[in-house]
Amino acid sequence: MSKTVTACLIVIGNEILSGRTREANLQYLGARLNELGIRLAEARIIPDNEEAIVEAVNACRAAYDYVFTTGGIGPTHDDITSACVAKAFGLELERNAEALAMLKTHYKAEDINPSRLRMADIPRGAALIENPVSKAPGYQIENVIVLAGVPRIMQAMFEGFRHRLAGGQKMLSASIASFIPEGNLAAGLAQVQAANPDVEIGSYPFVRGARLGVSVVLRCADGNRLAPAAAAVRDLIRTLGGEPMDEEMA
Repeated sequence: MSKTVTACLIVIGNEILSGRTREANLQYLGARLNELGIRLAEARIIPDNEEAIVEAVNACRAAYDYVFTTGGIGPTHDDITSACVAKAFGLELERNAEALAMLKTHYKAEDINPSRLRMADIPRGAALIENPVSKAPGYQIENVIVLAGVPRIMQAMFEGFRHRLAGGQKMLSASIASFIPEGNLAAGLAQVQAANPDVEIGSYPFVRGARLGVSVVLRCADGNRLAPAAAAVRDLIRTLGGEPMDEEMA
């Protein structure tokens, strides 16, 4: 496909905003989606608040091809994502028989309490996403995909349904490092960007072994446009007395 396919990630959770829990899903999803030709164009971190969740889901599903949410689908009182997603779509939140059957394969009958039963409450008509780790499923409604917040579970869910996703142009990347201070590179790098407007160019300073340097990352869906822009960056570094070092992109 030649179309640019875009996505947004909505990270839901007070524990993320407070700094108590480190957000670990963005990097994984960004990389895996890019492999499928889906460009993660925005990420939002929002609280466990009904108004904020409903507003974010509705705004993002109108703006992007896919919307992923992480967090808020567990058994506790502050896990309100499913109720909010149902409200955003104007759907009933109902006890899903298939989701309940999944939970029963994981928990003993005496351990399925009212709190755990909440994890089987799914917006009506949603397509379930299997959770091979703890069985409580995620789900998809139209272009909105609701996943767990725990990274190991989220990743297992994603790998199980990634074949459903339709991608487009893949973003190609080049990363070039040098031991030149970012400020010395800035003016010339701006000229390279102006000459290559369809290539995303970013500079990221670093300190390695007490030496100051910068990594320049270039991204473009067209390899024929990426290559000359990368060559121009290497030439710029050499003119400033540095030696360009190609870095492997993760």
